[in-house]
Amino acid sequence: MTTKAPSPSPYLNMIAKKRPWQAVPVDKGTLVEGGEATLFRALALRHLELPVREFLQQGLEKDLPSTPGVVEALIHNQKDEERHDEALNYIAAAHGVDEKAENEAQNILKAWLEHPAHPILKASILERSIFFVILPYMRFNGDVGIRTVSADISRDEISHVGIHSLVARELGETAGQSLNKLRRATALWIFDQLGESSNKWLDKSFWLRQSDNLFERGKAEELADTQRSRMVAFFESPNTSLPSYGKA
Repeated sequence: MTTKAPSPSPYLNMIAKKRPWQAVPVDKGTLVEGGEATLFRALALRHLELPVREFLQQGLEKDLPSTPGVVEALIHNQKDEERHDEALNYIAAAHGVDEKAENEAQNILKAWLEHPAHPILKASILERSIFFVILPYMRFNGDVGIRTVSADISRDEISHVGIHSLVARELGETAGQSLNKLRRATALWIFDQLGESSNKWLDKSFWLRQSDNLFERGKAEELADTQRSRMVAFFESPNTSLPSYGKA
């Protein structure tokens, strides 16, 4: 009698698809005209990276699904958040920051920290409905270094959203009206300084619609272009703006 092989863990499968990379300093390049103020607001929300790590830690200290691999996946994602924070701080070091946006972002951070929803659900909604909108914005309106960093973080976030959404679903946690209001208010703040534009990558309504769609349906078909957006060739970039792949 043969023994049935155990089913592969969906959590372990998702982390196995990640590509290791290292955060490296970047040079300051030219930003897309008209999108600078919004990019600095998006950058100010880098302060949410380490709180997401804390959300995962809080989740690890609560009851979790019995599915194999869930603990390993959450710990793996915590390490990613630290690298994301480092990479985004390199961008801030190169470009400087908008102090007003930095201060206002602290109020947004406080609201997310204090919201009573399950911490892993909060991480899932932040990543799916806010980070998945910020990162494409940075790719289309940033310079070489910003585009490279946002692409690398995006690859990690695909796994994060899959893992954290699955944990929340297995726990029976769903986002209510209050969490949706916080998500919407965060998106409105990010894109408030944009207006109507024939360039959709600078159009306020376009970006708010993507956040709405990602929250409501988990999909944003209008962002399909980001999957094939132009990435800078190595010979076009100074070495300090190139990614470093593999483990540190």
